Amino acid sequence: MRLLLNIIWLVLSGFWMFLAYLLAGVLLCIPIITIPWAIASFRVGLYALWPFGRTIVDKPGAGVGSFLGNVIWVVFAGIWLAIGHIATGIAMCLTIIGIPLGIASFKLVPISLMPLGKDIVDVDQARAVPVVRS
Repeated sequence: MRLLLNIIWLVLSGFWMFLAYLLAGVLLCIPIITIPWAIASFRVGLYALWPFGRTIVDKPGAGVGSFLGNVIWVVFAGIWLAIGHIATGIAMCLTIIGIPLGIASFKLVPISLMPLGKDIVDVDQARAVPVVRS
């Protein structure tokens, strides 16, 4: 089922959002100081290309630096990518078949706004790691 959803996603949304992340990453490579954000853009772009079967988890040890980096990210690229996911999600939800894909697009909005301090892992790998609550 994941394969089928990923193929439909790729055709309807994934490729276009991947191109948006790729463009953001290339533009962020121009000033050398923003290369870490470009790498994050490429990483999330690959996730947006083929999202089903993978999930987002918090990176251990991510702290204030990730937060400050995310603030810079939102200003330069995050808001535009989030708007892209919202617009794509709304368009997909116009059909009954597209509703699950629209929901998946909405689930990508938080990572498009704050990619630093997050890891993208397989769903099976995320289930194998025990959750530690304090």
